[in-house]
Amino acid sequence: MDRPKQLDSPMVTTIIKYMSKVNTWAYRRTGGRIGGTWRVGAGLRKPVPTLLLNHIGRKSGKPFTAPLLYLRDGEDIVIVASQGGLPKNPQWYYNLVAQPDTTVQIGKERIPVRARVADDAERDRLWPKLLELYADFDNYQSWTERRIPVFVLSPRTA
Repeated sequence: MDRPKQLDSPMVTTIIKYMSKVNTWAYRRTGGRIGGTWRVGAGLRKPVPTLLLNHIGRKSGKPFTAPLLYLRDGEDIVIVASQGGLPKNPQWYYNLVAQPDTTVQIGKERIPVRARVADDAERDRLWPKLLELYADFDNYQSWTERRIPVFVLSPRTA
């Protein structure tokens, strides 16, 4: 499936950036009551849980937060570096690879985690579960040449 051309507009990146900031602000202010579920695309019919991923810029050292869809896999939390099927991985991908110890916020709870990219076998096991969670991940994968990375966030003691 071809990527919709309008997604390549610089305006889309700007809109996503500001929507993420608004979502993060609302999520933090309400403990996830607002912004805690994704209701766009496939999420319209089947809302998807959302967390806040905190990460540190690998070059700047600045703190950043990204609202992301997530899946529970036992004690672990699974997130997807899909970036809507764009050709490159999101910045948070590179930041987590460089500094894997971080925190996520789910609802009001802040959880210390260690991030790692799922290996091929683990990704293959998780991908069908992720598609069940949010069917649009399949579209995103078809829109890009890269194999969309999946991260496993394992709880750690602070």
